[in-house]
Amino acid sequence: MAASRPSTLTRNLSAKIAAIPMIATALVIFVGGTLWTVAYSFTKSGLLPKWKFVGLDQYERLWGSSRWVVSIENLFIYGACMLVFSFVIGFVLAALMDQKIRFEDTFRTIMLYPFALSFIVTGLVWQWLLNPDLGIQTVIRDLGWKSFEFDPLYNSEIAIYGVVIAGLWQGTGLIMVLMLAGLRGIDQEIWKAARIDGIPAWKTYVFIIIPMMRPIFITTLVLVASSIVKVYDLIVAQTGGGPGVSTEMPAKYVYDYMFGGQNLGQGFAASTMMLLAVMIVVIPWAMMEFGGKRRG
Repeated sequence: MAASRPSTLTRNLSAKIAAIPMIATALVIFVGGTLWTVAYSFTKSGLLPKWKFVGLDQYERLWGSSRWVVSIENLFIYGACMLVFSFVIGFVLAALMDQKIRFEDTFRTIMLYPFALSFIVTGLVWQWLLNPDLGIQTVIRDLGWKSFEFDPLYNSEIAIYGVVIAGLWQGTGLIMVLMLAGLRGIDQEIWKAARIDGIPAWKTYVFIIIPMMRPIFITTLVLVASSIVKVYDLIVAQTGGGPGVSTEMPAKYVYDYMFGGQNLGQGFAASTMMLLAVMIVVIPWAMMEFGGKRRG
């Protein structure tokens, strides 16, 4: 008589037992910490957590704060620019790199190098480069263009775009590498067939290649979107949130209220809103990725 097949519970039992500490840690620290934060966002916690329920008062104060509203507006501007420009620039660079150019490894390393730096270093570097007395503006004027002006970090109306420049400089290289990996995974027979049919290269990219790279685009979108929501150190290093609050971001708002303002309740409420923003990005991605595979 053939031995009975192991049940689902006993299959790979050793691996499941080994995973118990990791699962327990995730449940206690991540899930438990998240629920604790959400729960205390409805309390009047100050310097220390205090269970004094105040309902939605913290959220009303949050959305009544002009500083928070400005941080949300800045997040939308920064996020939209990062998504659009990083995807376009990253894909164009990847398409150019995919042409088997000379010194490809060197160029790829140069483009990816900024990603190896921390946001603190990136912020400081671009703070110097955008300083009108030290950086790009001074260099261009020394070359003869005396009327040239380029000091976005000192103009509250466009300061957020100076932060965008630094973010693009650091993050575009990673997107280029991801896109290049996707392009290298495309069967060369598709390119040959497109050339035989006389399809222009741009139409091949737009109507054939890009749709085939959907998983790469979705994964890259999640990575970029999550980094946008939690951007903090770049702001602190480059502008400190200024001039005024013109480059304020939600993550900095949370830190300032939880540790500087000694108002944990307000910080917890802002953290919960950031968690909601991340869920808005992650849940649709999970449904498209795993739900589609399950239906398939």
